Amino acid sequence: MLRRFKIFKRPFGMTTLPVLLVALLQGPSLGATVDSLAAAQQFSGVVLIARGGSPIVEKAYGTGNNIETAFNLGSINKLFTQIAIRQLAAQGKINLDSTLGRYWPDYPNVGARRASIRQILDHRSGIGGDIFDAPAGKTRHDVRSLADYFALFARDSLEFAPGTQQQYSNAGYIVLGLLIERLSGQPYYEYVRTHIYEPAGMTRTASYPIDSLPPNTAIGYTKDATRNTDLLPGRGSSAGGGYSTAHDLLRFLNAVRAGKIASAPGAGMIGIAGGAPGINAVMEGNLAGGYDVIVLANTDPPAAERMSRALRERLR
Repeated sequence: MLRRFKIFKRPFGMTTLPVLLVALLQGPSLGATVDSLAAAQQFSGVVLIARGGSPIVEKAYGTGNNIETAFNLGSINKLFTQIAIRQLAAQGKINLDSTLGRYWPDYPNVGARRASIRQILDHRSGIGGDIFDAPAGKTRHDVRSLADYFALFARDSLEFAPGTQQQYSNAGYIVLGLLIERLSGQPYYEYVRTHIYEPAGMTRTASYPIDSLPPNTAIGYTKDATRNTDLLPGRGSSAGGGYSTAHDLLRFLNAVRAGKIASAPGAGMIGIAGGAPGINAVMEGNLAGGYDVIVLANTDPPAAERMSRALRERLR
């Protein structure tokens, strides 16, 4: 059974010995659980379970997938956008309780100018619109910048008055990404790379253009076994669609715990998922017992969510 697992060699010490014991005592049974769940669910993707910040189980399933494969994250990118906004707030460049209109006085929708930045973060702004549409006379692959996304909904009516309801809003996170560009003076993709990915050591995390994916990047498949590439925008955004690996996401969780990323979430549980046709990803950190669970799938939801839920039950 031990041959199923990668051995992580670290100097023996008081802090590493418990992690090594967990790997020896719990690793095989956890690995067998992952194998059985993957077989039952016909799972395609990767599973990483860590404890104390160190991997104890690593598994890859499906044609071409390995533990270093990068997968589309879906909406997990929203967490990075949240952190970026909070970094700017900590620097005094934005007040979360001030209105959008304060920082974007000519925002096309007058009603949306009254929404606070916090309401946009919390999906309570009323900003709506379909960011997965195609521009007139073009295809989804022509959507490659935050400005391209914004043009798809900029003049749409509000779904409701700001603060009166809560409704998931991808469009709101495009607006936040554009605010990051306005207030930082950097393109969104550059900002998150220099202020989040690089401090965490995340070398395989980025929003790659759909027509120039790097080697060892997973292609998503829908339930009818169709490639999802025609359904995707030309590039991911501040609302989602970037790529990462299981190891990079663990590096992120470890960097948050070590205080290496300014304005990142506190010491509590971190849980976020993303999904779309041919895409499902889950990152759960600081679970009971010191576990982290990262599941990345290149198939339809709820593939990764179902796997992570079953593992979370096993780890209680």
